[in-house]
Formats: sequence, structure tokens, C-alpha cells
Amino acid sequence: MLRDPEKTKNEIIAWIQKYFEENGPSCTAVIGISGGKDSSVAAALCAQALGKDRVLGVLMPNGVQSDISDSRLLVESIGIPYVEMNIGEAYNAMEKMLSTNADLKEITGTDEMAREAKINLAPRLRMSTLYAVGQMLPQGGRVVNTCNMSEDYVGYSTKYGDAAGDFSPLSGLMVHEVLQVGACLGLPEQLVQKTPSDGLSGLSDEDKLGFTYAELDHYILTGVCENEEHKKKIDRLHRLNMHKLRLLPRYEPAEDADRRDISKW
Repeated sequence: MLRDPEKTKNEIIAWIQKYFEENGPSCTAVIGISGGKDSSVAAALCAQALGKDRVLGVLMPNGVQSDISDSRLLVESIGIPYVEMNIGEAYNAMEKMLSTNADLKEITGTDEMAREAKINLAPRLRMSTLYAVGQMLPQGGRVVNTCNMSEDYVGYSTKYGDAAGDFSPLSGLMVHEVLQVGACLGLPEQLVQKTPSDGLSGLSDEDKLGFTYAELDHYILTGVCENEEHKKKIDRLHRLNMHKLRLLPRYEPAEDADRRDISKW
């Protein structure tokens, strides 16, 4: 059964308010703004929950970003303050370091960064930027994770990149539900309906995944996927990427189990 998007919107707003009451009553929500559906919806929800002045948008192009105007449109549409910080120089410096290190070249057998390592580098630099910005704010910041349930299910996120954050308002929603909440919030359609992509591979998210979000959402909801090859692909990705959703494994000495159980602290 699909959720009532208006009810869901109000519940998330109340949940964000409760989170900040317990984890930083005067803190600001710090959010990376890509101009896509997830950052747009999450930013608008935070603005309604906390007030516009307690949400800081951070635009982080990597060199020249052809759709940076979408990010600017979003922050202007919901009226939140923002800063623009280009990660291009940091990205280039990291890429050069990883590509020219002689010891690493000897171990890997190449002086070229692996394609996936290159794609994941920018999201990790962006998350480092968000945490640095949050710690520079006078009242402190809490970083917004903008992942949704559909992407989490198949691990379509970067560990310690966009998969990081202090709180996650959308991780309980599938893609179609994020779109519905975005419509309730009155966000510009060109942002909510924007074709998602990683900005580096030249492919849309759906092209890269090999199936549509509509197929994925239907499978999550019903357990049914009519395309057997797509079902196998979804199952494989879900299995391989569960490590992104689990808490960091910790060794626990048996004799100290009770003392080391953080749920009892």
C-alpha cells in the first residue's frame, strides 16, 4: 500500500524537529545541493521543519558543472542561505596523488585510477566538505544524508560519501514516494523530475543500474519482478552492498560484552 504523501511529508517534518531537539537544538542542517530530487526534497523538508535560516545549502561543483543552475534554482526557490565551494582543485590534487604514487603503481600495476575509484572520489570529498562547513558554524551543524530507500536497497551510493551523514529524512522512502512528497512541497518540477545521474559516467542512474526505479520500487513493495534478468541483477546488488547499510562490525571480548554494549550506555 502506498503512503499518503501529505501525511508522510508532515511526519518527516515532525521527525526532523524531534531529531534536532535531541541532537542539537540550536544546530543548523547542512546539506549538499545537487539540484536533483533527493537533495531538493530533503532541503525543503528541513526548511519547513527548522525554518529557512537553520538550513545551509552547500553547492559543490567539481570544476565546471553544466547543471549548477539547477542547484542555484533550488536554494533560491526554498529561500535558504547557501555557499558555493568548488571541489575541483582538491579533486585534481587527489587524482594526481593517486595516479603518480610510485609505490601504489607497483602494487596496482597501473598509474591510472580505477574507474569506480574516480567516480567515488568526488562524493567523498563533498562529504568531507559538508562536515568541515558544519564544524565552522557558530552553533554547529548536522549533516543531512539524502539517500532514499530504493538506492540504499541496491547500494547505489558511495560509502563515506553521499551514504554518510548525521540524519536521513528520506531513507524510509522509495523513489516514487520521494517524487510524491516533492510534489506536495511545491518544488519546481524540473528539479523533482530531473533524470538522476552521477555526473561523471555519462550515464543516467537507471542506465548504469540496468533497470528502472519503477521496476525496483515495485520489486521492493511486492517481491515481484517480471524481468528475470533484472530481478537477478537487483538481488545481486542488494546482496553485495549490504555492508553499506550495516553498522560497522566491532570485535567484542566475550567477558566485557555487557560493559561494551553501547545500547546500555
